[in-house]
Amino acid sequence: MKCLIIFGLIVAVFGAFVGYGYLVFTELTRPLPKPEISDNTYWGPGDGKDYVPDKRVNEFRLSVPQAEIEDLRQQLNRTLRLTDPLDGISFEYGFNSHALEQFVDYWREKYLTKWDERQEFFNKFKQYTTEIQGLNIHFIREKASEEAAAKKHVYPLLLLHGWPGSVREFYDIIPMLTNDQNVTDYAFEVVAPSLVGYGWSDAASRPGFNAAEMATVMRNLMLRLGHKKFFIQGGDWGSIIGSNLATLYPENVIGYHSNMCVLNSPLAILKGIYGTYFSEKIIPSRFFYDHHFPVWDKYAELLQESGYFHIQATKPDTIGAALTTSPVGLAAYILEKFQTCTNPGVKQDFGAIVTVFGLEPVLDNLMVYYLTNSITTAVRFYAENVSKAYTSLQLDRVPTPVPMGCSRFRYDLPSVTDWQLRDKFPNLKHSMYFQQGSHFAALEMPAMLYQDFTAFVGKIGLHGAASCDYKA
Repeated sequence: MKCLIIFGLIVAVFGAFVGYGYLVFTELTRPLPKPEISDNTYWGPGDGKDYVPDKRVNEFRLSVPQAEIEDLRQQLNRTLRLTDPLDGISFEYGFNSHALEQFVDYWREKYLTKWDERQEFFNKFKQYTTEIQGLNIHFIREKASEEAAAKKHVYPLLLLHGWPGSVREFYDIIPMLTNDQNVTDYAFEVVAPSLVGYGWSDAASRPGFNAAEMATVMRNLMLRLGHKKFFIQGGDWGSIIGSNLATLYPENVIGYHSNMCVLNSPLAILKGIYGTYFSEKIIPSRFFYDHHFPVWDKYAELLQESGYFHIQATKPDTIGAALTTSPVGLAAYILEKFQTCTNPGVKQDFGAIVTVFGLEPVLDNLMVYYLTNSITTAVRFYAENVSKAYTSLQLDRVPTPVPMGCSRFRYDLPSVTDWQLRDKFPNLKHSMYFQQGSHFAALEMPAMLYQDFTAFVGKIGLHGAASCDYKA
């Protein structure tokens, strides 16, 4: 009799444990409703009590005083006191000091000598600024060519960059999107803003400006330009901002395309662990296994390469001060990320950046951070996005009806599977795997990204219903 009582107690305790576990699992994995956030929070200087929005759209043209270029040249001309790399070490310990010396020499002696030419290149697209929520926002606005507009449906497109990138990433893909291409029935009016705190856009003046707030500013920018509905394409932070915009303001988004398809919800994490052991059940081909699995190896890779993330998410002003006061330090810090984001076959090679991206594009991007003194305000964005105010929104658990397209480049951050994506994007229209390419797809493989994006647009079935009232 006593044994039966004990057995009964064990069964009861086990049942309670299982029941409690089920309740916890259900609570952690259930979809959440869309949170309500303000769409007009003031982020400019002061308290904003007397703020009157300035809705003018002003032309912008880069014009750097020659004295500023000469000052940079003098800084780069100082004797470098770098430590030699260890014997047999290339880039395993960070950016190689011998390679850095070569980059600095090229930057000083070749690149800055032709700065007038590079500046004209920066100005090749029409650029503007306008005030949104107290912040002066810089953006490229390039309309479809007359030839494209006469033949094709033209749609507004918001292009979003990340860190340590800038609008410079899009200079090769923008002409593909706006000109008359034979491969698609669509052309686009491209709006490519410098994110808040990046490039020539103002930074927020107080804490709390996270990816949800960034999404709101970007949405309000598009509304300011007359685009009530638009496409979004983004990678890195641009992907997360685009996802947030599609979640918080689905009524404004025709479709959202990402080349960094990540989710960090509890359900997505659990599905990723399951997929490590039963991948054949959830991916379309065994050839794509390395894009996702084994999940433990992917986590180990992220830990190895995410030291910068921890610094920027905890003490952004410290690293910002170090980089602001040293253009060589700024170069080493940013170049190291581009070196890492080549591919495993070449990332230990001295010529990897030149081979994959080219010197001028990478130095152009570096100049954006140097000229605008924006490295500190840019890296603060990491701290804002690990704050409780942002993580408590749990936006990865909020489904959105917006059509979604995903392109996965082989050597980018590990993406989630379609099985995971559909929990947040039930209207997943397009999914593509590429066995090459890395994190900066628009810079490295613009034609491939363009073709994938337009393939996604073609699957939505718009038939011109939401196209721009375009006037060249």
